[in-house]
Formats: sequence, structure tokens, C-alpha cells
Amino acid sequence: MRSVGAHEDQVHEALRAVLEHASRMNFDDPPPVMGRDIHRIVRRVAGDGDPFRAIKRRQNEFALELLPRVRERVESAEDPFEAAVRMAIAGNIIDLGAKTSLGEREVLDAVDTALHDPIDGDPAGLQTRAEEAASILYLADNAGEIVFDRLLVERLPLERVTVAVRGEPAINDALMADAETAGLTEIVRVVENGSDAPGTILADCTPEFRDTFGSADLIIAKGQGNYETLSHSTDRQVFYLLKAKCPVIARDIGCEVGALVVRRPRDGS
Repeated sequence: MRSVGAHEDQVHEALRAVLEHASRMNFDDPPPVMGRDIHRIVRRVAGDGDPFRAIKRRQNEFALELLPRVRERVESAEDPFEAAVRMAIAGNIIDLGAKTSLGEREVLDAVDTALHDPIDGDPAGLQTRAEEAASILYLADNAGEIVFDRLLVERLPLERVTVAVRGEPAINDALMADAETAGLTEIVRVVENGSDAPGTILADCTPEFRDTFGSADLIIAKGQGNYETLSHSTDRQVFYLLKAKCPVIARDIGCEVGALVVRRPRDGS
């Protein structure tokens, strides 16, 4: 609220509304449901339909500045597909680069770390499934990060790929404009899911998106929000690509906190 210039009385109004809503929350819902509801309150009280737009713009700009050097690391790797997977997962470091004084050198060092850290899962299995799949749905996560997603999307069979972004502002998650900035709309079909949740809550999504989701032969889901909303609610063939950033998610997946994860949780691979 303060970051968008809200007055203190607006901050207090939003806080009271969020606390009141939290008192009635359903503890069986995945966390992105509460995140969706909180940010609906924030947008309403602030009178700003997309309060993170400036942050997302900086994240995209920062990622695009780094992209040529990150692409060079991927293309020179022993296994470029696995390197692209690692960079897609590690893309959330851009949040730090955009919002703090963290510089390019530090981010590139973190990129190098991601290229060599152990990976929990099966990138080769993902590559095989992608080559075999009749259609692929790639669920994007954050702005900025979506620029690094392009490095992986480019290594998929482009004519069979659809990338999905949020349909309405959801924190700093990627929208159609961010996909356009990343250049994804130039190489693959990009669709909006119709939702303002920081994840994929199918009941919130448009019938058209649900049809795309239901007919996809392979789904690649980026980030914790997509894992939280889909991993226990769908029997679709989903590869989850994420960095396990909290103990709750790490425990559910069965990995270490901070792990780079490429998993189909149904079979543990």
C-alpha cells in the first residue's frame, strides 16, 4: 500500500479488511487463494488496478539486460536443455535484482551457482516428454522471470507450445504485456487464464483456458504458486519447475529448502 503512495488511513483500512477476511479463511484452501483475496483488497482500497506495474517493468528491464549473457551460458553448457531448465527455475533471483541494490555481477554469480547446484528431479525426463507431447502448456510465473523462461521455451517444439499468463494483475505475476516484452508472443501462442490469483486456481479461470489445460498433453508449471494450487488438485501430467523457498513446500515435495526442483509429484520423478 505504501509503495503505491497510499495514505496511512488507506493502509489502516486495508489492514483491517485483510485481518477481518483472514478470520474467515478456509484453512483447506491453498495459500494463493488468500493471496488473491488480500491483493483484491489492496487494489480496491488503493484505487490502483495494478499496483506492481512499475516493479514488473523494472524486473523485465533488468532481465532483458542480463539475457544475452545468460543465453551465452546456456548455449555453451554441456547440456543446453538442462541449463535452460535451471535458468528458468533460477529466474526468481531477478526479484532481488530489481528491488534491492543487488547488482548484475551478483546476479550473474547466482546464475553460475544455479548452473552447477544439484537438481532435484529429472530434466532429461522432461525433455523426452516434451519431444513426445502432442501439445504443451507452459504456465508462467513472475514478470522478469518470464524473460528467462524464454530460454527454455525456445528449446521446446514451438509449434506445439502454448504459454499461459494471468488474466488480471496478481502481485508481480506475469501478464500478457510481460509476455510481449519478453518476446514470447513472437514465437509461441500466449493465452490469459482469466484469473487474478498468484497460482492456477482452475475454478477462477475462463472456460477457454480450462479447455486448453484439460487438453494439454504435457503441462510445465513454474513456481511455488502453481505447485500449491495444482499439485493436489489435478491428475494431469504436470512437471513442476520451482525453487523450494520455504520449509512447508520443501517438506511437501520431499526436498531440501533452496533446491532446484523438476518434479512430477505423482510418481516422484
